[in-house]
Amino acid sequence: MPEIDFWFSIGSTYSFLTVMRLDDWCDQHDATVRWRPFNVRTVMSAQQNIPFAGKPVKSAYMWRDIERRAAKYHIHAKLPAPYPISDLALANQVALLGMGEGWGKNFVQSLYRIWFDEGIEAGSESALSEALQRCQQEPRVILARARSEDAIQALEAETENAISLGVFGAPSFVVRGEVFWGDDRLDDALSWVRVGHVT
Repeated sequence: MPEIDFWFSIGSTYSFLTVMRLDDWCDQHDATVRWRPFNVRTVMSAQQNIPFAGKPVKSAYMWRDIERRAAKYHIHAKLPAPYPISDLALANQVALLGMGEGWGKNFVQSLYRIWFDEGIEAGSESALSEALQRCQQEPRVILARARSEDAIQALEAETENAISLGVFGAPSFVVRGEVFWGDDRLDDALSWVRVGHVT
C-alpha cells in the first residue's frame, strides 16, 4: 500500500508545486504516494473560505511565493497563470477517471504544464483536450465519460472521503489519519511515515 495519500485538486495553485516535483521526490526518498483528486472548491465553499478572490495583496503574495518555490525546485512556470479555473469539477473528474485507468498522473502533470507553462486555463475544454491527447487518450470519449453521472458521483464521493479525513485544502498529505496541509509539509508527512513524528 502507498505510504502517503496526496490529496490535490486541479485548480489549486499550490498543488502545481507538488504535482511537478513529486515523482523525483519519491525516487529520492524511496517513497510511494497515492494520488487522490478531489473537489477543493466544494470543501472551501462549505467553509465559506474564498482565499484569493477580492484580495489583491494576498493574490500577489501567492504568485510570488509560488515563483520563489518553483525556482527552489527548478520548476519552470510562467506566472501569474490564469486563475481561478472555470470547470474545476470536470478537470478533477477526468483526473479521477484516469487514476483508475493508469493515465491519471500523466494527465494531471500535462494539464499543469499547459496551465503554468503555456498559460491556458486548466478548466477549459482546449486545455483538457490537449492534456488528454498528450496521454494518448481520445478527448471526445474521455470528456463524455467524465461528464457522466457516475463520474460526477465518484468525485463527490472522493471529496467526502477527503472531508472525513480532515482535509480542508490542497495539497494535503494524509498518513495514518494524520493530515499535513501544504506543499511544504511533504517532508513532514514522510517523517511521520518513517518515525511517527516530525523531524
